[in-house]
Amino acid sequence: MVKATKAEKKIAYDAKLCQLIDEYTQILVVAADNVGSTQLQNIRKGLRGDSVVLMGKNTMMKRSVRIHSENTGNTAVLNLLPLLQGNVGLIFTKGDLKEVSEEVAKYKVGAPARVGLVAPIDVVVQPGNTGLDPSQTSFFQVLNIPTKINKGTVEIITPVELIKQGDKVGSSEAALLAKLGIRPFSYGLVVQSVYDNGSVFSPEVLDLTEDQLVEKFASGISMVTSLALAVSYPTLAAAPHMFINAYKNVLAIAVATDYTFPQAEKVKEFLKDPSKFVVAAAAVSADAGGGVAQSGGAAKVEEKKEESDEEDYDGGFGLFDEE
Repeated sequence: MVKATKAEKKIAYDAKLCQLIDEYTQILVVAADNVGSTQLQNIRKGLRGDSVVLMGKNTMMKRSVRIHSENTGNTAVLNLLPLLQGNVGLIFTKGDLKEVSEEVAKYKVGAPARVGLVAPIDVVVQPGNTGLDPSQTSFFQVLNIPTKINKGTVEIITPVELIKQGDKVGSSEAALLAKLGIRPFSYGLVVQSVYDNGSVFSPEVLDLTEDQLVEKFASGISMVTSLALAVSYPTLAAAPHMFINAYKNVLAIAVATDYTFPQAEKVKEFLKDPSKFVVAAAAVSADAGGGVAQSGGAAKVEEKKEESDEEDYDGGFGLFDEE
């Protein structure tokens, strides 16, 4: 079999990436630092069905995206270019973005602290028996870790922050963690950005629930309404408030002057004769009480009817029936 040349490989890669962009509208841009080939293969198997994982050099991916944009006129796909920085890959999917992101996160594997590696998290060694013999105390002394000898083994007395996030792992720290059997780091594909039909957003958006979306939407409408009312700019959200405020202003003018209109007549009557407030309130109370009384009366009638039915029932035997 003839081995493909570099030019042929580039052409094949361009064709594959352009085909995937045509077929899929949703793309997850993932960081692939410290991810091994076996781990990547497991991720591909786990996503098989509705998703495709594509890795490659950033220059090749950018070149393919530009070629696709030129050939199809799809300028929205150019939003991917700024995201192709560092050791990244692309996951093309037709499934639910949140579910695919959660599935990718399952394939993280533990890793030891290697010398020179930048720590992605803080590493804290918890107190307890290490199982090491007293001759190993030199490691702890170098790292200023307080210890004591307990039953012939070294025991750490207090929690110690061995490595801070962002610091490089030293040889002493790596050796100690290896002796303690601690694999403090875990690596896998990490979703950095989400591309959906030309729009790019942070993966944190995928964690939003429906209630949070409704809350944020309501908060946005409230802010738009407040701004529109403050500058007297009519919007759909502010229109009801503007009409009510205008009605209040007209009503206030009608009350203060001889000008009137049908909706203001009743208000003026109440203001001229405050006793009508009491009459109106009494009428409302009576209506409410009447409804309760009627329901109570109906219940009593029903109860009496049931009692009457029970009295009429003679068990099927008359007074003068013979056996």
